[in-house]
Amino acid sequence: MSSVPSLALVGRASELRTVIDVIARPPAVVLVEGEAGIGKTRLVRAALGHVPGDRAVLLGYCHQIREPFPYGPVFEALRDVGGRLPEPGTLNPVTGALAGYLPELAGALPPAPPPLNDPRAERHRVFRAIRALLAAVGPAVLVIEDLHWADDGTRDLLRFLIDQPPAGLALVITYRREDHGATRASLGRAYRHHPDTTSVVVPLVPLDVTDVGNLAGALLNRSDLSSGFVARLHDRTAGIPFVVEEVVRSLRDPGEPEALDRAGVPLLLREAMAERMASLSAAAVRTVQVAAVLRVPAGEQLIAAAGGDSAGLGEALRAGVLHEDSRGRYGFRHALAEQAVYDAIPGPERRSAHERVVGALAAMDSPPLVQLAFHARQAGDIEAWLRHGSAAAHRAAALGDTALAIEVVEGMLDDPDLPEPERGPLALKLSKFAGSGLSHQRVVRLLRHVLRDDFLSPDARAEARLHLGLLLSNQAGDTVGGRPEIKAAVEELTDQPTLAARGLACLAMPAWGTESLAQHTEWMARAEKLVASADNPEVAAAVLANRASLQMAIGAPDAFAVADTLPIADTRMAVRREAARGYANLYDSLITLGLYPEAEKIAREGRRLAAETGAEYSAYIVDVSAIRMEWLTGRWAGLRERAIAMSELVADTPQIAVDVWLVLGMLALATGEWEEAARHFHAAGLDAPDSRYAPVVDAAAGGLIELHLARGALDEAVAEAERAVARLRRKGVWVWGAYLAPSAVNALAWAGRTEEAAALVAEYAAGVADKISPAAHAALESARGALASAERRHAEAAAHFARAREAYAVIPQPYAAARAGEGEARAMLAVGDPGAATAFADVAERYGELGATHDAARCRRVLRDIGVEFQLPRGRRGRAAALSPRGKATALSQRETEVARLVALGRTNREIADVLFLSTRTVESHVATVLRKLGVRSRTEVAPPA
Repeated sequence: MSSVPSLALVGRASELRTVIDVIARPPAVVLVEGEAGIGKTRLVRAALGHVPGDRAVLLGYCHQIREPFPYGPVFEALRDVGGRLPEPGTLNPVTGALAGYLPELAGALPPAPPPLNDPRAERHRVFRAIRALLAAVGPAVLVIEDLHWADDGTRDLLRFLIDQPPAGLALVITYRREDHGATRASLGRAYRHHPDTTSVVVPLVPLDVTDVGNLAGALLNRSDLSSGFVARLHDRTAGIPFVVEEVVRSLRDPGEPEALDRAGVPLLLREAMAERMASLSAAAVRTVQVAAVLRVPAGEQLIAAAGGDSAGLGEALRAGVLHEDSRGRYGFRHALAEQAVYDAIPGPERRSAHERVVGALAAMDSPPLVQLAFHARQAGDIEAWLRHGSAAAHRAAALGDTALAIEVVEGMLDDPDLPEPERGPLALKLSKFAGSGLSHQRVVRLLRHVLRDDFLSPDARAEARLHLGLLLSNQAGDTVGGRPEIKAAVEELTDQPTLAARGLACLAMPAWGTESLAQHTEWMARAEKLVASADNPEVAAAVLANRASLQMAIGAPDAFAVADTLPIADTRMAVRREAARGYANLYDSLITLGLYPEAEKIAREGRRLAAETGAEYSAYIVDVSAIRMEWLTGRWAGLRERAIAMSELVADTPQIAVDVWLVLGMLALATGEWEEAARHFHAAGLDAPDSRYAPVVDAAAGGLIELHLARGALDEAVAEAERAVARLRRKGVWVWGAYLAPSAVNALAWAGRTEEAAALVAEYAAGVADKISPAAHAALESARGALASAERRHAEAAAHFARAREAYAVIPQPYAAARAGEGEARAMLAVGDPGAATAFADVAERYGELGATHDAARCRRVLRDIGVEFQLPRGRRGRAAALSPRGKATALSQRETEVARLVALGRTNREIADVLFLSTRTVESHVATVLRKLGVRSRTEVAPPA
């Protein structure tokens, strides 16, 4: 075989310049994407050759067969930074949180801080510690290879570093494009690079014919390769650089097309690797084969225990067949080479090799269960495969890595050799794991397939139907399809009362379905009766969690007493996971009720439980509910962006996302973005109100009524009020009408239907009379104020609105307080109260502070109408906003910023005038000023203000 130099970097000049340029300007992010063998690693290594010597280069690797160890690739990269750290005592104290993860640096790190009670806070502290450690290292390039194999925790950590990068950090990430349908998917849907970070995606594509010829010429040190040879080589290798190299290395007489035919080298280099293996001794071949069977880089001891030896390992390393990584482990330079060697091992020998690997892994102090399951399956030991696979899934779930647990079980179900009797129990196991995670689409398909087959016993079939109904109703957001499955399962589970109790407890949750509260209460009583006589702590905890959730959802006086009985300290993981779900539901209901200090306490405990037990679904319920709480409590700065990011994270779980769409709708309503508001309200549940989450649907209906009233569409407002009130009345949970009731009363009263409005006020008052809901009681005062205003009882209206304003302020709900204050000011103006002007000015200021520009403009319009001068707050002038396509940052006044946002949304001058209560001529003047300041000629060049 010809002697050739190592692979030259051919055809990547532009990409190399890009990577070098970006990492030279930290903070920076480089995403290098492409298929296996395309040259991602080679490109990165070439770029690292241009990194100045004073910059640290840190390398971390993700592996195909992984055990549950979050952040492993990053910690791997950090183990070698000891020599670059400052003197002991000068590091940020938070870096002490890494001592347990980086024992190599224990002597250089500060003392470990005391543990936190909240695992999410603990995780955030670890993230901050890693960031602080990277900052202390100084200018650095952190390379993470093969992100497509990373765990979710590593992706979260990398997103954190990108969002808050140390000033000197350049982050370089490689991943396979075919494993991610979109660029953002490599880091998750919420990936947004920091505006001050240089960020670039570098996609690598196969080489064209010319570049393949150049690469082959460089490898063979020849410039006379025929066009026929180059064309044939390109055809055989598909232009994948690594395959080109291996094919060229295998040629005995390179240069002519016939040489390729004689070699018989397939596209993915099987024969090329065989040629290279043929030159090795038997000991080296055996060692290389062991490395191929292992599938992940391994240490010398494990390779020897599995059938290799040190001499053979040394020979394989010298021949370049195996390579040593930075952690002293040995493996192939590329997965394609590994697969080629593996496929060349005869079947019986492969099975024997996997058996030896199973024995070697099982002898380890902490056996890697995922690898054990894989090798047992390849060895043909079905019993051991099932045993290790189940244990691996349970361990992953116990460690909170629900995604890995699902991945393991799904892989077992995909195997055609899985014994039929095992298929049903595994499908049920999968559905249980999926019940606490976000992954559900494939599980739903599997369960439906299982139910179509005849191999399940009646009891197993009923359990499968129950889990299908639960997944459809919860993660999939399909209550219309899910609830009938649950109801059918309950009737079939006559011999399994605990499972029937679980199904009944789900049906008892009042926020779902069209049944009355009385029916939900009956289902809950049946569930509690069934579980009382059974010895199943997990199901008992599930039923108790739903009872607590039910009581809190309706604002029952005993809700907190029931919640206090949830088994949050139970030693069993499954029991605490049910408590985590209960706490997530409690948090959501407390937000609706307006009990925010209690909600914050429940949220902290719920996040801790969810993190401890791997209850990913429950954790996300808390996170999206927190978005709604931020809107209600007036924390609007950056809320739109946070809500959009969260919507992308939970895009596949529509039932979770409804809070986000509600918040986006309310924010759009407050700024006069009518079309956007309507679209978001429908996404929040008004598109199918009978099958969506009722509390959010009711709030979205209240928002849509307000939208119709703002646009002068009284008939549409009344129609929406009638539909929404009918749903609220049918369900009978009146505390959910805190945002709906005042709007519905307003619409009915101003349509002249004051008797119906008065009846609704009375009905609402009776429905919330004995409930623990500050929000509902404040809303009742607002509804009474709206009715009194419509009936021209203005003094009474002012008093009702004042009480509502004070109650909202205590909760606190500053936007609702401002709306009540506006009602009070209008009533004061109607009776000639001289304090009305001051009241309007105060409300306009409160709206402005929140960012409710349309509402603030409406109040300023009243002040203009009564001849009162009103100056925009000085503190809000001169906002810098990058609005033009040229990225020009220009200082705009508050009014100009409001106009610019509406221009960017495509609004006409007339529409902008309606939203901001200005004359069209005034808007024309503002638009001209905005265009002039931004240096653009067209409205279409204006982007939304930052």
